[in-house]
Amino acid sequence: QVQLVESGGGLVQAGGSLRLSCAASGRTFSNYGMGWFRQAPGREREFVGTISRRGDNTYYADSVKGRFTISRDNAKNTVYLQMNSLRPEDTAVYYCASRAGSIATLSNAYDYWGQGTQVTVSS
Repeated sequence: QVQLVESGGGLVQAGGSLRLSCAASGRTFSNYGMGWFRQAPGREREFVGTISRRGDNTYYADSVKGRFTISRDNAKNTVYLQMNSLRPEDTAVYYCASRAGSIATLSNAYDYWGQGTQVTVSS
């Protein structure tokens, strides 16, 4: 069992930045690929980005590429999502997820999920 807790969400103006954190516990963090997803009201959950177990490989959705960066600190059992140049359309609940394997873009590939953190970008 892996427990994931996101933090760092909030209200920010368009063009601003936020850094989300996801703290993991329960199993060896470095054994898990990690992903970030988001869900806006009335929309399906969508892939944001993913990072490999050692942090040497990342992949992003086209909508966030060049603006968002995923990183991880395996010594701290934490994965981060740095979000820059935020847009109103980035408003959503952001979730981190883990899987016993490498990177993946499909939500059903992930085994454990956090409770989510709200990000609101005002225009």
